[in-house]
Amino acid sequence: MTTVPLTPADIEIATRAADNFTRIYYTAYDSPARLSELPKLYRPTSALTWNGTPFQGADGLLILVQNMPPTKHDIQSFDCHPIPGTQPPSLLIVVSGSVVHGQGPSGNPSATSTRNKEGHPRVFSQTFMLVPDSAAQAPAKVGELANTTSARTR
Repeated sequence: MTTVPLTPADIEIATRAADNFTRIYYTAYDSPARLSELPKLYRPTSALTWNGTPFQGADGLLILVQNMPPTKHDIQSFDCHPIPGTQPPSLLIVVSGSVVHGQGPSGNPSATSTRNKEGHPRVFSQTFMLVPDSAAQAPAKVGELANTTSARTR
């Protein structure tokens, strides 16, 4: 198998796609409409692992997210690596930042211990593998990429 080398243009396009995907994904995740918006970014074959627990496709994502409190992500960095072998290439994206689950410290009842993690910013890291959709009519768009993610929140 011959691997086609990545060009500077491929890397630029991959970086812009990763930036757009990251904004779209976390805007959807933090939205009150996340239960309807977030599944649009997953295929039935997409896989998600949350703290070691696997979930499959949009239905698995819904099982995970529907029982979570509202979130607010603060993305501090992302790194994108185009994976040669397909055109356009698959993308490995690593995102890190902080996330608040719930309404924040001011939204907690007054008797809540300051050691309670609910409502306090926590560091997170999430890894995505976005794979082009070969069945798509037009060139793959960010929302049409397969999404395999792994997330860990501390």
